[in-house]
Amino acid sequence: MLSKEDQRRFDQITRQLRESDPAFFARLDHRARARRGRYLMLLTIVLWASLPAMAVFAGRLAGAICAVVLVANAAIMWRFRRRWT
Repeated sequence: MLSKEDQRRFDQITRQLRESDPAFFARLDHRARARRGRYLMLLTIVLWASLPAMAVFAGRLAGAICAVVLVANAAIMWRFRRRWT
């Protein structure tokens, strides 16, 4: 954790860099979005792989919940698909 003074200085430096080199910050933002997309894809793979095991070992309700989460995950990925490319 930064002290309040250090955080204020950091914010000031960040603001100056953003104003002086917007292309640099655009590249950083693109990398962060791509990273979130990879995590969401990994979550999707793990959920699909665990769905049959959850349905067998935890019951139909757990399998149904996992399936609903997968549908929501797919909807989110479809909605924001342009942001990760």
